[in-house]
Amino acid sequence: MSTCTNASAELAEPLAATAATAQTWLLLEQSGPWGAKAFTASHLDPAVGRALEQAADGTGVRVALIRRPGRHADCHVPSRHEVLVAHVVPGRSWVRRGEIGDPAELLELDFAALGSGGHQGFGEPHSGEPVALVCTNGKRDRCCALYGRPLAARLAAEGGSDVWEITHIGGHRFAPTMLVLPSGYAYGRVGADLARSALKSARDDRVALDGCRGASAWDKPGQAADLAVRALTGEVRAAALTVARTDGSAPAWTVRVAHTDGRAWDVDITRSAALPPRPESCGAAPGSPDRMDVTGIRAVAGGR
Repeated sequence: MSTCTNASAELAEPLAATAATAQTWLLLEQSGPWGAKAFTASHLDPAVGRALEQAADGTGVRVALIRRPGRHADCHVPSRHEVLVAHVVPGRSWVRRGEIGDPAELLELDFAALGSGGHQGFGEPHSGEPVALVCTNGKRDRCCALYGRPLAARLAAEGGSDVWEITHIGGHRFAPTMLVLPSGYAYGRVGADLARSALKSARDDRVALDGCRGASAWDKPGQAADLAVRALTGEVRAAALTVARTDGSAPAWTVRVAHTDGRAWDVDITRSAALPPRPESCGAAPGSPDRMDVTGIRAVAGGR
């Protein structure tokens, strides 16, 4: 079967620097079926869904719907909705969870404050296992359902992690895709062994580098630079590195990555088009998605 996932894998398309960008994730439980644009095509009130998307726009918050793996029957019986909110900037990350009766209650939150890392006392701290979010929305791309749903079901059956299905984390062509909280690192082409490795690392506040697409806290040049420094130094502690600054503009940047021990590196990043063209989603016309290439990396004398 020809799929966007098969095409991407056959072309050995790099995974690095392909993660969605968000400093904070706001995740709303919504059972039942999801449409391609789930916030306005699910059993969530579309007016509320549209308002939540608009409230998040430009704030650093990314909203998504989640549900537990398994059957997704929803008889529209009034119920509580679980909500996860996660700020994923290294050194300042947190996850909180709560329950609400009406999704419209989320519109009372200050989205700009959420994006900056202020939880406003929402819910309670999540102190359990790492959160695994596997994209499974087949209405958006069939690869997500074909490859994502079996992975989510398997991880949930094995236990040891807080597993959810999620509507969209970008990169259908890398399915199965998974986002891990609280680190905010995303993974692609995730088999069961890779997923276990990523979640085992997350329990120790570490990052598994195999299959890693990058940290959503950073923009695409920052994701590429962060992963390049980790590959160079072997540093896997999630909070050890931060993107201190980015100089330049498309298609070339120099990104400074700082270590908590005072060391720093300047990483040169160049954007180019991935060739040959390939479908970025099943059924879509072939395109040339951006890729971020590391063209130089050097230690900064005297650190930061």
